[in-house]
Amino acid sequence: MTPMTRFQPYVGLAWKVLLFAGFLLVASRLGDWVTAQVTPHLTPSTEPAVHRFIMLTVATYVLLMMLPFVPGIELGLGMMAMFGPKIVPLIYGCTVLALVLSFLVGRLVPQDSIANVFRTLHLRRTSNLLEQLTPLGTHERVEFLLRRTSPRFVQFLVRHRLLAVMVALNIPGNALVGGGGGICLVAGFSRLFSLPAYLLAVAIAVAPVPLVVLITGNSHFL
Repeated sequence: MTPMTRFQPYVGLAWKVLLFAGFLLVASRLGDWVTAQVTPHLTPSTEPAVHRFIMLTVATYVLLMMLPFVPGIELGLGMMAMFGPKIVPLIYGCTVLALVLSFLVGRLVPQDSIANVFRTLHLRRTSNLLEQLTPLGTHERVEFLLRRTSPRFVQFLVRHRLLAVMVALNIPGNALVGGGGGICLVAGFSRLFSLPAYLLAVAIAVAPVPLVVLITGNSHFL
């Protein structure tokens, strides 16, 4: 085996990592650009034009919220700050929808492919763990992880995983660990959550700010 043949899998993986990193960088910059372009124009002037503009902005918001490492929430906060309580139910529903879609996309990611990536990176323990988890259902995965993990903090996170997701979604600066889209993508990939329980957790987690705006009628603090 020649040196070039030996390193060929790593070259291919490096290109994929670079392309993915480039995609995340472009998506993040796009999110910032869209927010900067849209927010100054969110003014309730001509009714039909505003409605069309809101629908376009909301569609963009859902897409940005789904993407990992993209701070899409700023666009939703900007719309609530501009239009006040009357748009809060729409933004709230779109936020929940985006995070559920990210979760479902994570469920579709083939775990054996990710295990192969970790194996290529010589992260054999992680690769072996994924291979052992792949055939297991949600309950069996939880029991397996509780048996295999010794730190109490990790066991606490596994036992209270819904609470952990709710807290992670509300931590300032969570874009550094993937943002809402990235967190929910990993939650779906983990197969540790049933869809109804996850949906309830997300619905509660994203409710505080919209609820405050609805109750107080004041969006100037956003």
